[in-house]
Amino acid sequence: MKKIVGVALLLVVALFTLPFLFRQGQDSDQNPEPTAQEELTLPASGHTLRIQGGDGQVTEMDLNEYLWGVVAAEMPASFSQEALKAQAVAARTYALHRGPTQNHPDADLCTDYACCQAWIAKDTAQGNWGDNALAYTNKITTAVADTGNQVILYNGQLIDAVFHSSSASATQDAVEVWGNSVPYLQSVDSPEGEGVPNYQSEVTMTAQEFKDAFLAAHAEAVLEGDPAAWIGEIQRTDGGSVHTITIGGVTVTGAQARQIFSLRSATFDVSCSGDTFTFAVTGFGHGVGMSQYGADTMAKAGKTYQEILLHYYTDVTVAECPADVFKN
Repeated sequence: MKKIVGVALLLVVALFTLPFLFRQGQDSDQNPEPTAQEELTLPASGHTLRIQGGDGQVTEMDLNEYLWGVVAAEMPASFSQEALKAQAVAARTYALHRGPTQNHPDADLCTDYACCQAWIAKDTAQGNWGDNALAYTNKITTAVADTGNQVILYNGQLIDAVFHSSSASATQDAVEVWGNSVPYLQSVDSPEGEGVPNYQSEVTMTAQEFKDAFLAAHAEAVLEGDPAAWIGEIQRTDGGSVHTITIGGVTVTGAQARQIFSLRSATFDVSCSGDTFTFAVTGFGHGVGMSQYGADTMAKAGKTYQEILLHYYTDVTVAECPADVFKN
């Protein structure tokens, strides 16, 4: 009799305990313990570059270490992964194409964005990113690592893979900005998307400030009388940027006007009201090559980094770096 009672008690306990254990197992499967995320290791490329820093010192570093710092400095790490990959390939191509110049005769590149490409050390970038440091670090490491040693080629040769922040409705043809026609740097449509910071900007100056700035570059200009009459004909590119503008009888390119008046781009309208000139500017940068915000918009629409690069650089291929370039 006691055995029967004992078995019965065991059955009752099992009846109430098994559903609980089963439910616990289900909960464990549905909500596994989060694993600690670790910083990904950046692989070495095996290719060494000589980089001149802001202090003038030349440091040797692996190409991938350099590219990590360029992507972190040049493109927001919050951008889509495919856009970051496109930036990595463009930066790799630019770096291998560049070489020493008068500004850095003893180095392949420098960290001055006005001369080469911007660059930031990993610890500095991570400090800037705060709570996003680990996620952003790994995104950029992935962008560099997953693109291997891929570069952009035109007729089998490395291109000058220039890029800029944002365009208006189209990028600029290189001839409009630098006076030289480059077959792979043609004007193409650029989908900039929403939320581009300072996409529309405005610069105002007095007539005297306008006059002083232009005469410093072109002393032959005639800027007298009614300021509204100083602005002559404006010719535009198909993309809407200023091709040429005549000021005080002197015709300059839109790119030159951008420099003279410190504008964010050469896509602008200018008006004069009384003693004040106002420039309404769209986009940021020289406008040639890949638009970074356009690249992010394309990535969000499902385009791969290869598709992004083939869109912004005309008649090029994205391929492994030629052996005679990618070495040592």
